[in-house]
Amino acid sequence: MNPASKDIKSLLISDSSFGDDIYIGKEPLKPNNCITIFDTPGEPPDQMFTQGEIYNRPSIQFRVRNKSYSQAWDEINAIKVFLHNHEQVTINGTLYTMIRCAQEPALLDWDENDRCRFVTTFKIQRT
Repeated sequence: MNPASKDIKSLLISDSSFGDDIYIGKEPLKPNNCITIFDTPGEPPDQMFTQGEIYNRPSIQFRVRNKSYSQAWDEINAIKVFLHNHEQVTINGTLYTMIRCAQEPALLDWDENDRCRFVTTFKIQRT
């Protein structure tokens, strides 16, 4: 099973509106405008009554960086709209039974190069 960030990146890339400047785990210095996905602490796995059936519940955070405040907001909001309530989708061989926005997009900060950064977090359930 992949980190959730890798699978969700694949899902975003399959929708051409998000482009190719999507990174995992470390935000690069360039380009100015990019999306970075971080694996964050989720909830403990659920053990179901069926032997061997486990629902893993990771969490991911998106950070969108852009020179333009309004473009950064539009992009992170588009991610929220695209992913929220995504369910019953298989990505790279893993069944995602739920992807849910856990935190509305918010301004994180302005970096040292005067680029704004917005974040939002998603809770996930997968088997």
